[in-house]
Amino acid sequence: MRIYVSRPLPEACLARLGELGAVTLDGGRAGPPSAEELLRELPGHDVAVVQLTDPLGGAVLRAACPRLRLVSQVAVGLDNIDLAVCRELGVRVAHTPGVLTDATADLTMALLLAAARRIPEADRYVREGHWDVWALDLLCGMELRGATLGIVGKGRIGTAVARRAEAFGMEVIHHSRSSGRPLAELLARSDVLSLHAPLTRDTHHLIDRGALFAMKPGSILVNTARGALVEEWALAEALDDGPLRAAALDVFEQEPKVHPSLLTRRDVILAPHIGSATERTRGRMAEMAVEAVEDWAAGRRPVHLFEG
Repeated sequence: MRIYVSRPLPEACLARLGELGAVTLDGGRAGPPSAEELLRELPGHDVAVVQLTDPLGGAVLRAACPRLRLVSQVAVGLDNIDLAVCRELGVRVAHTPGVLTDATADLTMALLLAAARRIPEADRYVREGHWDVWALDLLCGMELRGATLGIVGKGRIGTAVARRAEAFGMEVIHHSRSSGRPLAELLARSDVLSLHAPLTRDTHHLIDRGALFAMKPGSILVNTARGALVEEWALAEALDDGPLRAAALDVFEQEPKVHPSLLTRRDVILAPHIGSATERTRGRMAEMAVEAVEDWAAGRRPVHLFEG
């Protein structure tokens, strides 16, 4: 069996894969492979262990088949994989759900708190030498107790965020595809709107310019889900001329690019897609991806096959 690994994994994980067959890994590449590189490198392999940044479009998958049988992704989301072509070609797709719930919920609350209490602004204020006296109105922010958190997409992560927010005394309301309140109500009522929906055709630009301008005056937008849920170019406009007080973003529409209008703003917190970035969680994600390959090699059904 030949196993293609798109980017470095922990040594223990690579060793486990090496026990199953011949491993191909380009350890010298600084970033993810391009589609052109995958077209050259992936054919001839039975399994691909990939990451969220790797573009497995239809052309790449067709070039790798019929030999390619399993794609094991070190991530929950599968936006980078053409799942329709996988189904057509009989390629199974495994991913790593559940493991990053708490890590991402923790980061969501960290971003929420940082935006509400203006922590990055306060840090810069001190470092830049502006602090000369305590003042009653210095860097006042939003108090969470009694504020309303609107959660868009109350799956595992949204539910975990809700538990954390309730511990801070927030009222939590939610909107999901099959339950909860209408999105318009969430926009109008939420002091903080936190996004946790998957990216689909229906949710692409769910929070567009109209939705941004329909949000509650003085509200905060937090996005730790997928960048394309938000019409990113309209955010600065909603902060300047609309109702938004601040935004905190861990994900972006064209990662790693960030819309230039957001880069210099002090009312926007930017993070480089670190929702799952704890040592334990990232390590476990890699292990789960390897376990899927081990199961497949042994003739067992991988536990976390994507069946959507």
